[in-house]
This record gives sequence, structure tokens and C-alpha cells, in this order.
Amino acid sequence: MPITPLTAAQVRRACDPAQFAFETTAELAPSQEILGQQRASEAVEFGVGIRQPGYNLFVVGTPGLGRRTLVERLLDDAKAAHGRPGDWCYVNNFAEPQRPLALGLPAGRGAKLREDVAQWIKELREAIPAAFDTDEYRDRLGRIDTEFNERQQKAFESLGERSSADGIALLRTPTGFSFAPLSEREIMNPEQFGKLSAEEQHAIGEKMRRYEAELETVARQLMLWRRERAEEIRKLNEEVVEYAVGRSTTELRSSYEDLPEVAAYLDAARADVIAHVDDFRKPAEGTAEVDGMVVKTEIDFSRYKVNAIVANEPDGAAPVVFEDHPTYGNLVGRVEHLSQFGALVTNFGLIRNGALHRANGGFLLIDAEKLLQQPYAWDGLKRALRTREIRIDSLAQFYSLVSTLSLEPQPIPLDVKVVLFGPPYLYAMLEAYDPDFAALFKVAAEFSEDVPWTDESAATLARLVSCIVKADGLRPFTAAAVALVIEETSRLAGDATKLTAHVRSVEEMLQESDYWAGKGGRERVEAEHVEHAVHSRVERSALTRDRLREAVLRNLIMIDTEGAVAGQVNGLAVYSIGKASFGMPQRITATTRNGRGEVVDIHREIALSGAIHSKGVLTLASFLAMRFGRRRGLSLSATLSFEQTYGMIDGDSASVAELCALMSSLSGVPLRQDCAITGSINQHGQVQAIGGINEKVEGFFDLCRERGLTGRQTVIMPAANREHLMLRRDVVDAVREGRFHVVTVTHVDEALELLAGMPAGAEDAGGNFPRDSVNAHAAARLAQFEADAVPKGASQRGNQGHGRRTH
Repeated sequence: MPITPLTAAQVRRACDPAQFAFETTAELAPSQEILGQQRASEAVEFGVGIRQPGYNLFVVGTPGLGRRTLVERLLDDAKAAHGRPGDWCYVNNFAEPQRPLALGLPAGRGAKLREDVAQWIKELREAIPAAFDTDEYRDRLGRIDTEFNERQQKAFESLGERSSADGIALLRTPTGFSFAPLSEREIMNPEQFGKLSAEEQHAIGEKMRRYEAELETVARQLMLWRRERAEEIRKLNEEVVEYAVGRSTTELRSSYEDLPEVAAYLDAARADVIAHVDDFRKPAEGTAEVDGMVVKTEIDFSRYKVNAIVANEPDGAAPVVFEDHPTYGNLVGRVEHLSQFGALVTNFGLIRNGALHRANGGFLLIDAEKLLQQPYAWDGLKRALRTREIRIDSLAQFYSLVSTLSLEPQPIPLDVKVVLFGPPYLYAMLEAYDPDFAALFKVAAEFSEDVPWTDESAATLARLVSCIVKADGLRPFTAAAVALVIEETSRLAGDATKLTAHVRSVEEMLQESDYWAGKGGRERVEAEHVEHAVHSRVERSALTRDRLREAVLRNLIMIDTEGAVAGQVNGLAVYSIGKASFGMPQRITATTRNGRGEVVDIHREIALSGAIHSKGVLTLASFLAMRFGRRRGLSLSATLSFEQTYGMIDGDSASVAELCALMSSLSGVPLRQDCAITGSINQHGQVQAIGGINEKVEGFFDLCRERGLTGRQTVIMPAANREHLMLRRDVVDAVREGRFHVVTVTHVDEALELLAGMPAGAEDAGGNFPRDSVNAHAAARLAQFEADAVPKGASQRGNQGHGRRTH
């Protein structure tokens, strides 16, 4: 039965501009509707709405599908009802400075606390020195000093009078007090003391030792008095500080009575101010000598500051945070250090928030691939979600990489919904190899790569085009231009029944079309500009394609497009370089000879064949064995090769072409070289669908056009791929005019008939094929191989042996 080539309408589905009720997109109201993705939208809504632990989301899909746009749009609707998160502040732990305290406050009050405490300290730095600069304070301090001095003076005078009456003088020296003997109220010199008798000297020495003992008693008493004086001064200072601090502190504390933890911190800060009141009395700046250098010093009051690491708006909604660089520190926060005099120092004021802090009470969006590329970031995120708290740890400290003293901030409770974006392979890998993943990310929202091409989806895409045009400030697109955009999105999907869901690709097409319209001085974008944009994008990445085509045209790479040759056929291959893909014909040759049923793939033998290609070769070998070896063994050895290829070959889309080349070599029937064929084969000879059909057809067409279209050049392809055809318009025109043909087949015998120009031949009940058919010629050649392989006389003995019957 003759096979009819496809018509122009069958090789490209057209979008009729008349179906649109607008002249340009300027007449369309912008729509935020995402093309398709209903399943993903429902999954995201479920994941956002459920509040149980572990129901975080993994959005599955490749970049450019509008994943983030859809998620953020749904979160905008949900964040208001999600609840208003509070503020978090880190403050000094006056009891353990290395363990800063975390204070949770209602939204807006964290920043207010920071400002209130800063103002409080500022007031104290003015009020405390002023309180100590009053006459009343100086009078009371003077009375304490006078009382102490009088008691000290009286004690020494009493001792001095008694010792003087006993002939011993009490002397005050630069180093303290001492005693000396008197002679007629004058201090004896050593000569006078030496003239005394031994008894007199001994008596004077005993007196001096007795009074020295009394002096020690007075000195001890003096120390007690000094302590009493210091205690009285301390009480006086506390009283003054209480007066200076009390009023402002009471007002400040009353503002936070409803927050017990904040009130407790203010009490601790007030106690510390009183304990360090001298810091407030000193000048703000001074000098000090460090390593022989005089440096400026400033009293540090930072221990009283409030580090508001999360400060939300009082009337705000749940935060939606996208972390573009998800390192460990950027996720869970970090403690920074400062270099001072060659050493690294830190304090609670150097605690910096992470994305988890900013998103706490809301939603955190992260690119999964970027997350997994950062050391320990994935583990840090999982630990935070598992423990439901944010613990700031230094990785360097944790792994003992540095010995610098760091902080241990108090953990902050975590309530966040994490949304990861990643491709399908990454989701499958995490689910298979990470036991924590399924427990922490229970919702998967899968984005489709394409959507069915219906009138409704076409209208949706038209509204999306209008939205992008207005958002990017582009020129309006005519209805014809929109129709061509829809056709090109179907080409991007590689299926005439589908439209690509890659919004980014559509946006780039619109932007480039607008550029060409502007370059042509047009006020609106026409279909010709869209076509120019598509063509230009292909040509910008077509250097390798053109070099290969040039090599073919110069016969450096041998590809025939006319005549007929046995054992040789044109297959079709797709090359991918970055985002660019193009098709090129590829010569496939086969040789056959006497052997033992082996089909050798040269590329597999030299490890330049992928597993799928090797599978295709083994499949066609199985088909041959089924067709010709069911009644006898195959006395055949065959070799297949992709000529002039020097890299890895994979895929089974050439298995039909390889089988045709092998059958041609075996039968001796030449195959048409003005045809190219693609398709996969199964063990029953049925032709299966393959990928890249549009690029393959166009690749052979381009070569034929360069050499001259004859009206006979044909691409043979699987019938299952017919609905995938969205060929370029120039190819469609050639098909319409009969200058180029595309035919579809369902079985390898149909392809053989087209290539050989004779029937393939169906096997009858006796295992015979019709005369003058490809299969008959192949069977005859195999019989000759078998006959050549059997020595003379062996056949007769074999037949006699078969005639015996054993019971």
C-alpha cells in the first residue's frame, strides 16, 4: 500500500489570528494568570495553608517556568492571614556576657526598645555626672572625709602624746610612721644613743617595740575606718545614682511591664549601671599608653545597647524572604569579630541576623541547587527545621579552626515555612538519599514543562503576552504576531499539541521581537518581527552548524543526497551546544558476511557508544534473529558504523536506519540516498517515537536546499512523531509546493519499501518471502551463507540424522 507524504497542514499547526478579538495587545487587560500549572498551584496553596510541622514545600521544575512568580503571588494572598510576626533582640547577659539573651517582643517594639534604651543611657550619661556635681553631694562627701580624717588624726595624736610622755617620739616619714628616742624633748642622734648604758638602750628599745605594736593596732583600725568610709561613700553614691537613675528607669520599665523578660533585663541593666557608676562620671574620651604609644580611649557603653536583629512593622504581614546566596551564615546568622590591637574581639552587638531570622513567622524561599552548593548550609537548615529554633554557631569555632573566644547566643524559637526551588532530578536525589528530607519537606509542587494547546490556553498565553509587553514597556503586538508567538511556543515545546510553559523563553522572544520592530522604525510588533527574532536567535549560535554543513558541501564529510547505494543510509542526528540544537544527516553503513549470528557495533567496541545506543543495536539484532533465525541459525556476521564521527554516540533513534542499512547490505538491494530516516525499533520491527524530530527534519532539508531541491528528497520518520511536527515555515512552504517530502511509517518494512523501491515482503506460513522482495533477497543470501558454512557431505548426514526417531 503506497505511503502518502504529509501535507503542509500536517507538518506545522497554525494559529489563526482571527480567533483573537483584538487588533493589538494594547487592547487586552493585563493578566497575572500563570500558563497552566493548576496542579502546582493547588499543591502550593495546600503547603502554605497547612500549619503542621514538616509541611515545607519543594517546588519541582526547571528555571523559567514562573515557579517563583506563582509562589510569591500565592504567598501575597496568604501572608496577611498567616499572622503578624514579632521582633527579636539580643541584649547583654550581665551575669554571663558570653551568653547573650534573646528577647521576643511584639512587632514594632524591638526597634522602640532599642531607641528607648539608647535614650535612657544618653540621659544617664548627663544626669549622673550632674547629680555628683551638686553642693549637697560635696557637703555630704566632705563630712564623711572630715569624720574619717578626724578619727585618723585623733588616733595618731593620742599615740604620739603617750609615746612622747614616755620619751619616745612618733615621726611621720615619706614611707609611713616610725619611733625615735627623745632627750629633753629632742630626738636623740645615734651618737647620743650610743653613749647610753646598755640597760638604758634596752629599756628604750622595749618602749619602742611596745609603741610599734600599738602603731600596728592603729593601722589596722585605720583600715577598718577606711572601709567604713568607702562603704559610706558607696551608699552615698548609690543614693545619688538612685536619685539620678530612678525616675528615668522607672518610666522606661513601666513601658515594658507587659513583657516580663524585657522588664527583667531592664532591672539587670539598672543594677549594672549602679555597679559601674564611675564609668558615667568619667570623661567620655581619654588617653592611654599601649605598647609605648598613646592612644585615644573611649568609655564603652555598648553593653547596654539593644541589638534588634529582627524589627518588623507593627501593621505588617508575614514576611516573604528570598535568600539568593544561602550560605550557612546567611541562613542561621553569624557573630562578627573586630580586630583590636592584634586580637579578635566580639560582643553581642556584633550578632548579625540570617534569612531564618528575617523570615521567622513567615516564608523563606531558597534555590535548592545554590543551597546544596554551600558547605554545611543544608545541614544547618535541616537542624533549624528539626529543632524549631535558630542557633547561631560559628563553623570555625565548631570545627576548632580558630581559638578566638566567641559568643553562644541564646537560641530563638523558629516558626517558618521554607519553600525550596529545584529541578526534578534534585528532588528525586534528596528523596532517595537524605532520610530527613521526606520528614521536613512533605509537599511537592510539580510544575509542568508544557500545557495542552487549546483555544483556552492560547487565549491565556495571549493575555500573558499582553502582561509581559506592558510590564517590560514593549511595543504592542498585533494579533498576527501573537499567533506566531503561540506557534513558536509550540515549537519550543517540541509538540504540536502543546505550548511551552517556560515563561522566561516567551519573555525573551517578546523582547527580541520588540528590538527588531524598533530597529525597523515600527510602532507595533508584527509577525515578521517575531519570525526575525526567532531566526536571529538560531543564527547567533549556528557557527558549529554552519561549519559542519560546509564540511558536508565540500565532501569533507561524505553525505549523499542522490542516487542509491547498498548497505548505506542517511540517519539523522541532533547536536546540542548550550541552548542551541540543530539536526544533521549522518551516514550509516553496514557490512555482512558469513559468520555466527553476530552484529558488531564498531562504536560500542571502542567505547564510543552510550548504553541506549547499544540497546538499540541489540534490539535490531534480536529482530533479525526473530525474522530469519527461527527455523535455522543465522550464519551471519554484520558490522555497523556511523561514518566520520569521532565522539560519543547515544540514543536509539538510529536503530531503524541501522536495520535498513544492514538489510540492504544483506540483500544487496541499494537504498535511496535522497532520503533520510530516523526512528527507534523494537524487537517486532515496530517503529517507535524519538526526540528532536523538528531539528532532524530541518537539518536534512537545509542540506538538500543547499544542493538543490529535486522534489524527491524525503525524510522518513515514526508515525508516532507526527503530532510533534512544528517545522519552520520555509520547510512547510517546500512541502506545500512538493519540493520536499515528509512521510511517516509504523514498521521497518514500510521504511525498507520506501528506501529500496521494492516491497519488503511478508513471510508466509511456510517461512518463505515473496519473490523480488527485500526480505526474499536477504533470506537467499543467508541461505547461501549457511550453505557455504557446511562442509561437503555434512548436510546429507545431518538430514539422515534428523530422520531417525528414538523412542
